[in-house]
Amino acid sequence: MRILGLIPARGGSRALPDKNIMLLAGKSLVQRTYECASAFGGLDRIILSTDSEAIITHAREFGLEVPFVRPPEFASDESPMIDVAIHALEFLAKQGDEFDALLLLQPTSPLRTPAHIARAIELLGDNDAVCSVVEVPKEANPYRLVKVAENGFLDFVCPEARHIACRQDEPQAYRREGTIFLARVDTIQKDHSFYGNTCVPFVLEPDETLNIDTEGDWQEAERRLACQNG
Repeated sequence: MRILGLIPARGGSRALPDKNIMLLAGKSLVQRTYECASAFGGLDRIILSTDSEAIITHAREFGLEVPFVRPPEFASDESPMIDVAIHALEFLAKQGDEFDALLLLQPTSPLRTPAHIARAIELLGDNDAVCSVVEVPKEANPYRLVKVAENGFLDFVCPEARHIACRQDEPQAYRREGTIFLARVDTIQKDHSFYGNTCVPFVLEPDETLNIDTEGDWQEAERRLACQNG
């Protein structure tokens, strides 16, 4: 099975400008992502998809391949990541390089390790995809949530929740997080999805995961990486 490692790093960022090339504990998010994927050693190709000349210049300094400049229509705040993946796959296919699976390596998940990548590939097996998740605390379980319906009355967010009499019977809920999105190319292209019909959950512990979106997230990442290196 040939696997493409795709690092998406758009130039624009409202909350943290230029966050993909800012230094986090001495290395940029893009460099950390590339070094993690390279250290795993099992990906057939690792490329960067970006619209930013600054990120391209930075990436080439440490050997990350940049085979194209991402078109503007795939580089806005509203651009779906699935379209970014399909664009990369189609571009490489036109060059004669095709893959069986794609691993999306979002730089904003700096706690990713080579072991995470290895485990994800093990979990894929004959399934469509693997997605990393973390448990949702019991108090935030969507089976406990209600909404105000159009008629002005309260209703359950999850309709099946009205049939659950005891909290002990509520199923454990999970939320997706950005460490691992691994999907077969057929699933990505034909279903326009990173999940398909058989998506295996890769359950991470809370201390294994962090998505950087705000200044507070950045400071927490600095703290955790300092602890790891200390």
